[in-house]
Amino acid sequence: MPTEAEAHRLAAGDSQIRQAESRCLTLRHRLLNSRLPASSYLSLLRLLDAELRSLSRLFSSPPSSLPLSSNVGYLESIARLLLHPSIRCVSRVSRPVPPAAASDSDHSIHVDLVCTFHRRPAWFVVSDRNPAYLSWLGSKGLRARVDRVTAAARSAGVLKPASVLFVFSRGVRDYVSTNLVDDFGAIEIDLFRNEEDDVFEELEDGWIGVRSSGNVNSRVFEIKIGCDIGKDEMCSLQVVDDREEAGGLDDRFEFFISKMNVDSADAVNFDTTSLVALLSGISNGGCERLMKSPEVEMRARFKGNYEFVMAQVTSELQNPILAELGDMIAGKKGIICASVHSEFQELVRMCGGPNERLRAHRLIKRLQVVPDSPSERVMNLPTTRKMALKNKIVFGTGDYWQAPTLTANTGFIRAVSQTSMSLLTIEHRPRALTGD
Repeated sequence: MPTEAEAHRLAAGDSQIRQAESRCLTLRHRLLNSRLPASSYLSLLRLLDAELRSLSRLFSSPPSSLPLSSNVGYLESIARLLLHPSIRCVSRVSRPVPPAAASDSDHSIHVDLVCTFHRRPAWFVVSDRNPAYLSWLGSKGLRARVDRVTAAARSAGVLKPASVLFVFSRGVRDYVSTNLVDDFGAIEIDLFRNEEDDVFEELEDGWIGVRSSGNVNSRVFEIKIGCDIGKDEMCSLQVVDDREEAGGLDDRFEFFISKMNVDSADAVNFDTTSLVALLSGISNGGCERLMKSPEVEMRARFKGNYEFVMAQVTSELQNPILAELGDMIAGKKGIICASVHSEFQELVRMCGGPNERLRAHRLIKRLQVVPDSPSERVMNLPTTRKMALKNKIVFGTGDYWQAPTLTANTGFIRAVSQTSMSLLTIEHRPRALTGD
């Protein structure tokens, strides 16, 4: 029979374990019910499941007088970043940067998040340690780790970030923050100032409770690395729009182009697939006419693309693409690079019908044509069938101007994701010119 003290310690230990399990399950539920793409949190889910298995094994272990050692706080800190509105396009979560990308050494660098932060590539390194145990000097001190991470970031090739951010979820001592500023030029930022510090928690009988996240002491420091993207001159680019009144086009198309703001410094980069989708007869009221046309006539008209076109017609009837994309470009300036401008004009001349050519004319007048200026990191990607040079120029130009590229080119997006590069893109369903 355990003594009273042992029984008390056992009960306290079980309580800590169950509380940690509850936090893991709450976090898992929140991720699965978020609007994040699954690819951005799958690694975190695996870590959560591993933590749950570890906690489960503790129930069968002898009671310990030591406090529970758990990674739950660290995992919650990563999730808090994943859910932050300024963080997008997460490509790696709590994984090492490969040695070939990190440096010429054989040692990889552990990074908790590779993503896009305020439209620029960034690395996040997270610490959930008690500030009292964060030392600055020594081989395992914070200074050595910051030095290794920043050195790796500067030589990371295609994964090179514009900045590295160090997140201390439980705070950091003032002498450490002073050294970060003095030795590395770090700037403290208030990343979570406008964030709600509440976490939803499952209670009994299906009710949801709310508790504080416990991150009120969080401190975040940003170290600039420097790269050729993140240009601030977007707002000073010459606007080519002639401000003429639209007329004679479908109301849906008129409404769509009216949503763009040619004076905005916030831009969206259009590739050829997105321009075609916007002016296609399928997207602009031609679906019923195509559906009513005899199949023999349609097959003769579209030849081997008949099934492809009809699938797009069905998709359009279920979910109109102009309404979907309108929300994505509202209030933003549209840009296209010179290569897209040339390719698009030739494609419309060869394949577009009279109404499609009219829409193309009106659309181009609402877009800013910029020189081909792909970022160095995108051009450093290997040139393959999926990552053709012309695509690297288009997407790289968007990257240079901090503008997400609107595209139906999912092959390129998948190929880039396999390199772990975080690249701003907005995917949409494809549409074809119909000769409308």
